[in-house]
Amino acid sequence: MTSAKAAKRLAVAGAVTIASALVLTGCGRGDAGGGGDAGAPAGEAIDDSPATGTIEVWAMGNEGEVLGKLAAQFEEQNPDVTVNVTAVPWESAHDRIATSIAGGETPDITMLGTTWVGEFAATGAFEPTPEGLVDEGSFFPGSWDTTVVDDVAYGVPWYVDTRVLYYRTDLAEAAGVEPPATWDEYKEFAAALKDQGATSGVSLPPGGFDSWQYVAPLVWQQGGDILADDGSTFTLDTPEWKEAFEFYASFFEEGVSEPVRLEGGEIEQKFISGEVGSFFSGPFHVSLLLEQGGEEFADKFGVAMVPGADSRTSFTGGGNLAVFEDTENRDASWKFVRWLSQPETQIAWYDISTDLPSVEAAWDDPTFSEDPYLSVFGEQLLDSKAPPAIPTWAQVSAVIDQELEKVTRGETTVDDALAAVQQQAESIGTGQ
Repeated sequence: MTSAKAAKRLAVAGAVTIASALVLTGCGRGDAGGGGDAGAPAGEAIDDSPATGTIEVWAMGNEGEVLGKLAAQFEEQNPDVTVNVTAVPWESAHDRIATSIAGGETPDITMLGTTWVGEFAATGAFEPTPEGLVDEGSFFPGSWDTTVVDDVAYGVPWYVDTRVLYYRTDLAEAAGVEPPATWDEYKEFAAALKDQGATSGVSLPPGGFDSWQYVAPLVWQQGGDILADDGSTFTLDTPEWKEAFEFYASFFEEGVSEPVRLEGGEIEQKFISGEVGSFFSGPFHVSLLLEQGGEEFADKFGVAMVPGADSRTSFTGGGNLAVFEDTENRDASWKFVRWLSQPETQIAWYDISTDLPSVEAAWDDPTFSEDPYLSVFGEQLLDSKAPPAIPTWAQVSAVIDQELEKVTRGETTVDDALAAVQQQAESIGTGQ
């Protein structure tokens, strides 16, 4: 690492202590070489020859636990390469990546939460995606956008996630309502489920951590956004944000939703019991509900695209893969990333992990196109969006979460809340 690069990374990642860096160096590349061909300079194309040497990969959560099974197939196809996967707990992943950057002890590849790309790309630690490595147009647009910072892609989308509406079909049938397509229908639908005995017609967090993921889609559905077209001016006090905050708060004001935040483990049980009539979530809840509700529950719930205004845009997340600029096995690392992005590999990965493919072509497989639940997620992914990849997004979104909670509690007005959000966001800046 050059001294200039080191200074930049330490400045950006400086919130993490050097002491932590010394503790966490065991699984990074460190001084050990990759044993393969370091390859061409950053950004240059990757050839099609077999991968060689050792590749160190960090992956989080379940992905870290099971990626080794898939990597074994890559090793069979590339006999002279070894892929070492380190499973990193999600709760410590952010700090661990920051620490590795600050300490100059990065692996070759890391998985990233999609909202982290802007923050870590700003450290200069990632290599831009090489020219021609993958076809940008083969990915869901909202997912590809999560890799782009200042018009430069860092890595590729690995798997995708989006939110749809889970609803109790038995309650809806009894109430004589169909899954909603518009905001008006959405309010009527949730109220009708409540009238059938649900405590909450739709369960929504009344503010707090990551509540912005529920209100930002309401803004996008009206054509609003978080930043202006210049990419640097916050637009968090526009009429679209006011309409979104007011509509969201109305569910609590009108008693359609209980002002209770249900955490993992609670919401599925209350949904199965009928206390919650509907909620928004990702694909992982399908298997949870089928497992916990038993065979008879499969006929009592369905999924539908989120209702909307001018559009039916939902939030998209997932996981990306990025290669560190300091990798000592550049070519093999990008070849592994490219292989993980192939449709057939992503179908195999779903069988192992249940992660949804980021490449649209993989969704033509009957596994997805003929599944009554997954096919809805595939349709929703065509109209989904991520927040801007800016280094300060975690700070800005925390302000939105905080002010939204004040509104739902009746502690402030929507106008005052949005004025505070805009003022604090401008003070924080985009970090670019």
